[in-house]
Amino acid sequence: MFGSLFEEEEEGFSLASSRGRVVKGEGEPPPPRGRVNLSGIKNQGGTCYLNSLLQTLLFTPEFREELFRLGPKELGCLEDKDKPEAKVRVIPLELQRLFARLLLVDQQSASTADLTDSFGWNNSEESRQHDVQELNRILFSALEHSLVDTSGSAFIQRLYHGTTVNSILCKECGNISQRQEDFLDLTVCVRGVCGLEGALWDMFVEEEMFEGSNLYRCGQCDQLVTAAKSAKLRKLPPFLTVSLLRFNFDFARCERYKETGRYTFPLTINLRPFCEQTEDEDSEYSYELFSVIIHKGGCYGGHYHVYIKDMDHLGLWEPPEVRVYPEPEKDDPLSVLSSIIAQEESRSVLLDQLGQRLMDKIGSSWSKKYRKLHGPIGKFLQNHSDVFVLVNNGTQVALKANTPSPLTQPSSPSHPTPGSSSTPDPGSHWFDLNDSTVTSIHERDVENMYQGKESAYMLFYRKTLLHRPSGALRNPGYQVPPHLLKMAEEENRRLQHRREEFEASNNSADLRLHLAPRYRLENGALKPISIEQKEATNLTFDLRRTVGDLRMIIYQDLWEGDMALTVAKSLPAGLHLYNTLTDDEVSLYSAGILTGTDLFVWNGREVCGATVQTGAEWEPVLLTVVLGEEGGSGLTKELRGFAGRVTLGEVREALGEPQESLLCQEKRGGEGGGEGGGASGWRVFPPGDMQRTLKELALKDGDALLVSSYRSDTVTTPNSSSYRSDTVTTPNSSSYRSDTVTITSPNTASIDMVDRCLLSLYWCVYLCPGVACCLRQVDRTGKLLPPGTLSVRDAGVRLMTSLSLCPGTAPKDTQLFLYFSVGTALSSGLEGEIIVEQSSTVKQVGNDCISFGDGWHLRRLDWCEEVGEALMDEVSNQNDKTGCLDYETRYESVKLSPLVKMCVCLVGGAMVELRTVGQVEISEEATLEELKTQVLTLPALQYVCVPTPAFLRVWQLEGQRLTRILRGQQHTLRYTHSSLSLLEEDLGPKEVLLRVQIGVPGERGYYPPEDLVWDASRDPSPRSLRSALASTYGLSPDSLLLAKHQPHTHTWETFSNWSQQVSKRKKKKKAESLLGAPFHLKDGDIIGVKNLLIDNNRDFSTQQDEQRLREEKEQRRKGWGFLKDPMRLRSQC
Repeated sequence: MFGSLFEEEEEGFSLASSRGRVVKGEGEPPPPRGRVNLSGIKNQGGTCYLNSLLQTLLFTPEFREELFRLGPKELGCLEDKDKPEAKVRVIPLELQRLFARLLLVDQQSASTADLTDSFGWNNSEESRQHDVQELNRILFSALEHSLVDTSGSAFIQRLYHGTTVNSILCKECGNISQRQEDFLDLTVCVRGVCGLEGALWDMFVEEEMFEGSNLYRCGQCDQLVTAAKSAKLRKLPPFLTVSLLRFNFDFARCERYKETGRYTFPLTINLRPFCEQTEDEDSEYSYELFSVIIHKGGCYGGHYHVYIKDMDHLGLWEPPEVRVYPEPEKDDPLSVLSSIIAQEESRSVLLDQLGQRLMDKIGSSWSKKYRKLHGPIGKFLQNHSDVFVLVNNGTQVALKANTPSPLTQPSSPSHPTPGSSSTPDPGSHWFDLNDSTVTSIHERDVENMYQGKESAYMLFYRKTLLHRPSGALRNPGYQVPPHLLKMAEEENRRLQHRREEFEASNNSADLRLHLAPRYRLENGALKPISIEQKEATNLTFDLRRTVGDLRMIIYQDLWEGDMALTVAKSLPAGLHLYNTLTDDEVSLYSAGILTGTDLFVWNGREVCGATVQTGAEWEPVLLTVVLGEEGGSGLTKELRGFAGRVTLGEVREALGEPQESLLCQEKRGGEGGGEGGGASGWRVFPPGDMQRTLKELALKDGDALLVSSYRSDTVTTPNSSSYRSDTVTTPNSSSYRSDTVTITSPNTASIDMVDRCLLSLYWCVYLCPGVACCLRQVDRTGKLLPPGTLSVRDAGVRLMTSLSLCPGTAPKDTQLFLYFSVGTALSSGLEGEIIVEQSSTVKQVGNDCISFGDGWHLRRLDWCEEVGEALMDEVSNQNDKTGCLDYETRYESVKLSPLVKMCVCLVGGAMVELRTVGQVEISEEATLEELKTQVLTLPALQYVCVPTPAFLRVWQLEGQRLTRILRGQQHTLRYTHSSLSLLEEDLGPKEVLLRVQIGVPGERGYYPPEDLVWDASRDPSPRSLRSALASTYGLSPDSLLLAKHQPHTHTWETFSNWSQQVSKRKKKKKAESLLGAPFHLKDGDIIGVKNLLIDNNRDFSTQQDEQRLREEKEQRRKGWGFLKDPMRLRSQC
């Protein structure tokens, strides 16, 4: 089962090299020990069974003291393990170091990485769970083998070795035949037995009779006789290990199962009835329980932790918190569900486990008990949203915070219950050591492990005669060798130094100080006086220090006189001030100061003689002011900032405009464009808005404000019969010029009238007589205005519409205007335009565009520029109303196949490193198999051993990112990008290559990723993927929580564990597919795995994800810089 577990070199006993271990760099230092002052052990993925056994051995004082007695002269030094002539016994040395760290180093949990390396384990062995009973035997055997020819070669035999004697008594002659057997642990039966004492009675008291057809051949009688067989304990060890046979095999069903029935075991036991009769005192047979290894889960996977009695009182035992939960009314589903959730340690329950918890609570399912009156359980939870809330993307249900329910209120410590006491019981000092977590428990909590899925698996007893010396009590350094004491002291110093450095760096913030003399007040915002002068002074400061300390630092070098520190923020309009720091005694943390905060240093009253208004209500707004002049000579734009509390009338006065001027606000495309069509428009502010502030009008940074000096009594709304101002771009040789023309014609003017007006204005300036021209809107669509008798409104011409006066004629009613592109997408800017008759055939359209031979065909593009099927029939009109642009087309080559060059890259082992190995030149019509064959001829790959090209994996690259695997040996390269990467493997058409990362228990990190080929051909549901992962890593499928990593958003999308039951009367619901929405699993996707049995943290995000999100947020915050460029602002609008 353990493979190459505990292998050492025979001659030198030296350590084999670490097999593929990834060494992590130093980041956040490990946290110190908790309140109980005991150290846990980190889980390496599936080593909870090892952690439980190591903690038991550590808290066996006689074992660890025997181990510590072995010095470097007998065991050697780890520094010499690589020397061939050195005799280094690595396993006991690493076990000594681990025990010293657990006893003396101030950290929450210690790592067993060095110890498992000495075992010869690799990463896959560390993530695979094994049986703790078998590990106990193999570990003792490995230690005995390592300690040969040392003074400790027999200490395991002295502590754990015992003997039993099997006797057969002949009923005819009275001859007794005996055979002695040795044991390090006793294996007792669980099935059909009520407890440990009953199992020992069956083993060592009850006799087995040989009679009837099952007779015994006596050696003395030399015949088949009636006989009685019995067994007794002959020699008892100081420490008795008992293994419970919880796992059995059902031969009827041909499957394994776990015995979860009640099986009791005493805290103290007298073994005299099970031993041979001697004259020893009863105390020689008396044992007390001091460790219980517990298994939680089923026969195919689970989790181990251990209850241990601290014999030396090394930990600080405190009574665990006791929560009192009143028994809910079974007829009230609200109180029952609330009680179930409140009693969970995480205060939440998985939705797919809530039904089972309810069954365990009341002995009946929801459908039988409550469905008739209250409906489905999901609907019941939604109807009581004031009590329940769905969390983690709807996969868990929790109680809402501060819900007034007696079920969630713990008992008050100020009013203890009768008989309770905070003084530790003399028989206490029991702890639950669950990997990195160590908590205090009561001695009576051991009785809870008699039965259930979480029950006792191994029992450890010690003789009551083994008393501990007084010097060992509360002394973790007792009998620890000096060199290990020195090692622990050095590690504690390093940890303390790392924690101090981390605290300093974690609490240090980069502040930006803005000094008042460098700024002036302009348009309601502070702006630097000089562009060349540095705006802010950067200062790194400890946020734990007070505001007064910061003030003193500024006084030393930067400021004189009265000082006020005000939090500032850089806005598009300029710098704005908010709250002032007035209390010098509070820390910067308490004042809400974070890294990157801007602080303005001033006298608190004025800046350069101007009074500065502070607060969020005075935030300045940066507007794009569009000024129009009478006579149609043009429009001007400028950026102006205004305080948020100024009125619109004050803005008009600040612009120097008369009261009869009109103010218009640009309406975005999403706000509705009115009846006139188009993507944007303008709204005239009514007179009542002149007294409203910019904040009340909801004007934001970047909004455009049109100021017109025109005045007409007919101008009331944009849709009334009023003037229209149109920007027209006309051709002038090789350049273009933009002018503004005002058409005072009513909205019913035809488009011909617009054409004649515009052409008459510019005919003599730009055009020659006889040149045909047409008008086209310069908008997001670039739509051509058709000729005819359309009104201005129907044609889409509105206020501030941009038009382009282009050479050429507009299409007639019987014609179509089409875009076409040869070999490129329309968005590339290389498209052409053509006007064709509606009755034209596909071939005629192609001949009008290019020389349309037999090697080309015509395809239609949809709105997202994806190529559709080839057009075989005549082009049909899709727009009967206007005859305008109705679809876009593109030409693709099908027979003329040029050669393409492809850059070949070799993928590194972790799929994060690409190394260019050469280029290949191959036809577009070549198959994937031909490409692989040609790639193998590259000089850089001459030493790559590949049986056939089918064992090469070909990735498609987009930039530097692996996107998908090309499958099928006859797959052509027509649509393949030119960059490929290679890896050895052959995948089927429905197999998906995933990158699996197992979460590190108790940490926000993952073990190195591993490849998993998932066959999704039969079942692409989350259940199938969960089963594949459980089979690969030896875990329970029900305990796995999966999520997909989204690299673009740096988030994790959790797969739901909910499996909805469908009524037999209803149609069977189609299983959820991970290959479709919303997950769309594909090759190379990263899948995070959490084992809920050992890791309660359901958050998949890491510190790297949060750091990248903060960086992107900071970049978006600084993205307002584009407002400094008016032309850029116009393009954005």
